[in-house]
Amino acid sequence: MTTEQTENRSDPTAHHVGVTVTDLDRAVAFYRDALGLDVLDRFSVSGEAFAEGVGVPGATGEFAHLDAGSARVELVAYDPEGDEAAAERVNQPGAKHLGLAVADLDGFYDELPPAVETVSEPQTTASGTKILFVRDPEGNLVEILEA
Repeated sequence: MTTEQTENRSDPTAHHVGVTVTDLDRAVAFYRDALGLDVLDRFSVSGEAFAEGVGVPGATGEFAHLDAGSARVELVAYDPEGDEAAAERVNQPGAKHLGLAVADLDGFYDELPPAVETVSEPQTTASGTKILFVRDPEGNLVEILEA
């Protein structure tokens, strides 16, 4: 690639991580109340361009954007809803998880509401990273790491 091509290219930067949910209000409450993310916006999107863009005929979406520092968490509930899938495990091909960093993982863990499902207590990996995995109310994995 030439210098001119590089200067004209628009390099990607992180904007958001999308999580599809079935109950937007419940998901927003979890990410806001249990994880402490601020709700930036809630909105609906519909129309032919949206349906064609997401590849779902007649689709509409209810969205919530939450502040996760350098990126947003985008929660979306679709109509029509997709087929129910088996609960994901982090080691399955195609598995996804949202990663959030906190300064004090033990303190964060101690303050989690009792209803939050955790995969384990905080663990320090062989690489020295302290991690904790929780599940949101829809079963999506959220990794909390100490940074």
